[in-house]
Amino acid sequence: MAKVTFIQLNGDTVMVDAEFGQSVMEVAVNEGIENIIGECGGTMSCGTCHCYVDKDWLNKLDSPSELELAILEGSVEPNQFSRLSCQIRVSNALDGLIVSVPSAQF
Repeated sequence: MAKVTFIQLNGDTVMVDAEFGQSVMEVAVNEGIENIIGECGGTMSCGTCHCYVDKDWLNKLDSPSELELAILEGSVEPNQFSRLSCQIRVSNALDGLIVSVPSAQF
């Protein structure tokens, strides 16, 4: 298991245990994290799992695919820390990952 911390809009943090292999989107949805919806179930077709990855963790993630980047362009307030949480798989290397939720998904 790994720890993933979600920073809510109000600044509160929610630290959860995540199974290796789960996507961060699955973890968020299962834990009821607000503003991470995952409407498409992780098929990378909706963008409703957009999140902001803490800058200290970005270099530990695989680079986003061209499709992910295209979907992020249509997200609310994308920036250099934006990722689709369905594309981030929990692993030992990501134990302690910190992500922030966006103000809205669409």
